[in-house]
Amino acid sequence: MNGTRFYKMSGSGNDFVVLDGRSVPAQKWSADEIRQMCDRRNGVGADGLVLLAPAPPDGLRMTYWNADGSRGALCGNAALCCGRLAVRLHMVPESQFCLLTDAGSITVRSPDGEDSVEISLPDFDLPRPFTAVPLAAGERWMMFATPGVPHLVIGVDDTELVDPAARGRALRHHPSLGPAGANVNFVGRGPSSDGRWLIRTYERGVEAETLACGTGTVAAGVSLAALGETDLPVVFRSRGGPELRVGARLDPSTVTNVWLGGEGRLIYEGVWMAE
Repeated sequence: MNGTRFYKMSGSGNDFVVLDGRSVPAQKWSADEIRQMCDRRNGVGADGLVLLAPAPPDGLRMTYWNADGSRGALCGNAALCCGRLAVRLHMVPESQFCLLTDAGSITVRSPDGEDSVEISLPDFDLPRPFTAVPLAAGERWMMFATPGVPHLVIGVDDTELVDPAARGRALRHHPSLGPAGANVNFVGRGPSSDGRWLIRTYERGVEAETLACGTGTVAAGVSLAALGETDLPVVFRSRGGPELRVGARLDPSTVTNVWLGGEGRLIYEGVWMAE
């Protein structure tokens, strides 16, 4: 079949179309073509498009676009998915390798034969309180962090009572978050005493709630630790179901030794028949 071979991947419900850059050039994809492929009715359907290509001498480069066609510096769950797919497609000689992103270089650990993946993230500034917006009912605090991309994290009493579509959309473009805005994450304790936290995310570029957000989970975990509400590492349950694990070290002004663990699962592969 003539067309572009793709791989549909899921990271805790955050889904992506991944292309093998050994046969598909990055410059081929316009914003309109990306939107078409990510469309959930007339395309493959995804939260973003990823192109994974060799980066000599022995690493890979991840180029990421949001579903609306805009370029993203980093997507944690997309990086987890790339880690798993790279090993599956024998794009790297070992299960630990360097992945280059627009936000910096990260290390990937992906044991062969497993869907569990770990990635390191670049150091970033310690989260800071965000006080430009009054708290709504059920909200306890707001923090701002940039683990590769900007995130607003809101501590809430009950994640089930949150309306990410309304509250997230209202905050996503707030002037105090800068011209590009930020993703908005709502974090609360789970119903059990197992130490897990729950998280819901309104994601820019998708402009809707997504089932998981890797960098948002990192921002949430580090914010909770900075506020003294949890120790690291900490486990989150995403809206999509699977767990995400966040580890890091908090220095006086910087977050270092940042690791995100989660799922990188191949759902299916196919051929995109562009018109």
